[in-house]
Amino acid sequence: MSIADKIKTIKDGLTDDITLIAVSKYKSVQEINEAYDCGIRNFGENRVQELLDKNDKLPKDIRWHLIGHLQRNKVKYIVGKVELIHSLDSIKLLEEIERQYGTRNMSAKVLIQINIGEEESKTGIKPQELEHLLEVCESCKHVEVEGLMAIIPIGDEESCRNYFKQVKQIFDSIKLKKYNNIHMKYLSMGMTNDYKIAVLEGSNMIRVGTGIFGRR
Repeated sequence: MSIADKIKTIKDGLTDDITLIAVSKYKSVQEINEAYDCGIRNFGENRVQELLDKNDKLPKDIRWHLIGHLQRNKVKYIVGKVELIHSLDSIKLLEEIERQYGTRNMSAKVLIQINIGEEESKTGIKPQELEHLLEVCESCKHVEVEGLMAIIPIGDEESCRNYFKQVKQIFDSIKLKKYNNIHMKYLSMGMTNDYKIAVLEGSNMIRVGTGIFGRR
């Protein structure tokens, strides 16, 4: 199947309220342009340098999503370049985003990454540490939390469904409270192999790479 065919197949199974992010890491400008020509405007990159390189070579109306772990020393390079940072995972990173965006009087839109499986191999904040991070976010002037992101442990359908449910419960509980600078607009969960389950469990933003571009 071509990139166009794959995108059509995915889109045909989604409702209009779900944002499809084409994960374009390690993919060529030509491949990204193919997806762009099919109407995709949201693209996800894991590495800051790769995102910056592609940003210079591709249409300016592309909305870039930084979906990989963000090092504090790289924050300064993405100010004004990304639509959404999906991987806020610590107070130290939050403070650096606040500082760098503040120097240019801009506002960063971020998702808090939840390490729902508490896996040592994955970044993300543990659920029991979330409340403290939310409290610090409230005092920020240049960071707006727009929702949550999760990468769940690999498992069978039942396991996936259980983890997605847990993240959705956290999302809903935050939504019920009144925080400054925090709005539960996006729930970013689900990738190529599990996005259909994620959508059924409440995700409204999915990140699909292999399912669009094929294996790297």
